[in-house]
Amino acid sequence: MEKFQKLNNKVAVITGGANGLGQATAQLFAENGAKIVVADINKTAGSQVVADIKDSSGSAIFTNTNVADSASIDSMITQTINHFGQIDIMINNAGILADARLVNMTMEEWERVININLKGVFLGGQAAAKAMIDQDHGGVILNTSSVVGLYGNFGQSNYVASKAGVIGLTKTWARELGKYNIRVNAVAPGFIATDIIKVMPQKIIDMMKAKTLLKRLGKPEDIAKAFLYLASDDADYVTGTVLQVDGGIVI
Repeated sequence: MEKFQKLNNKVAVITGGANGLGQATAQLFAENGAKIVVADINKTAGSQVVADIKDSSGSAIFTNTNVADSASIDSMITQTINHFGQIDIMINNAGILADARLVNMTMEEWERVININLKGVFLGGQAAAKAMIDQDHGGVILNTSSVVGLYGNFGQSNYVASKAGVIGLTKTWARELGKYNIRVNAVAPGFIATDIIKVMPQKIIDMMKAKTLLKRLGKPEDIAKAFLYLASDDADYVTGTVLQVDGGIVI
């Protein structure tokens, strides 16, 4: 029996798609029939994700994209439509960290995180919304937030501000775009086992595991599955929501 594909022939753009949560989401979406645009500033890693998808008989392209640059975002959308003819799903996932306590944080650290994590989401959502409205058949915009955007976190003024801002954008866009049959939702991951934890002390990792009710780190695939649900028709009456996927680290 042929495997049911939740996103058959849908076109999905994923920023930050070269690694971590974006890579896992690109691969899962491709397995579920979506045509993938891997948008990332890392050409080598992004091209490898595309090659892996094609090796598994999927359809994908890479766009070299700086999400903080409006011209780069516009080019990403143009390349998507020129190649696949439409855009159905936009996942604003690209993000960075530059942690420091309030009294030590530099303006460069503040602006770099806000530019990628918040301005980048705004530009991606705006460009995708315009394209979806022009297509006149609806669409889905999904944003990567974080549980720290809901609850705050020590040493992350810039990151927390950006992720809280993403939640505000998500709810505002849901209000504005619902009449065009465009659904907008966010996923708020908890502590996920991506490359970033490789530089963290083991005692910090163990502490985060202990605080999580399921006593383990999340996997990128856990977040990808949440995105898959929200992008699919299973969630066709869900908009303006923030889905926490955190193993119970905050309740």
